[in-house]
Amino acid sequence: MIGDFLKKKAHLKKKKGRASDLGGEEYIDLTHLSEEREMDETFEADTLIKIAEVHRYEDVRDVTEEVYDGNILLIDIEAIAGSAESMERVQSELKAVAGEVSGDVARVGNNFIVLTPEGIGIDREKIKPF
Repeated sequence: MIGDFLKKKAHLKKKKGRASDLGGEEYIDLTHLSEEREMDETFEADTLIKIAEVHRYEDVRDVTEEVYDGNILLIDIEAIAGSAESMERVQSELKAVAGEVSGDVARVGNNFIVLTPEGIGIDREKIKPF
C-alpha cells in the first residue's frame, strides 16, 4: 500500500500536483510518523492498541491474550468474512472474552472488530461533521 502511495505521489509530482489525474483522490503521506515512532524506543504506555488478523477460529485464542494484558485489539477479520460459520464462531468467542475481562466488543465496518479490556467502552455512534 505504501508503495502504491509513493508511486501515485511521484506521478502527482510529475503532473505538477494535479490531483485530478487520480480521479480527484488526495493522499496524505503518514510514512514519516511511523519512522519517527520506530526511532523513539523510549515511548511507553499503559494501554496499547494492537492490530491483529484472524484467518481461522483457532487464531482467536492467540490474539485475545493482548486484551487479558490490558490492551485494545483492532482485529482484521477480512480473511473469514466470507464464511458465516467462521464469523459466528469468532464473534461468539470475542463476546465471551469481552465478558471475562469486563470489556467491550463491536464490529467496525465490514472487516474489523474492536475488543477492549475493562474500563474502556466503545461508542457505537459515528462522529459526524456539522
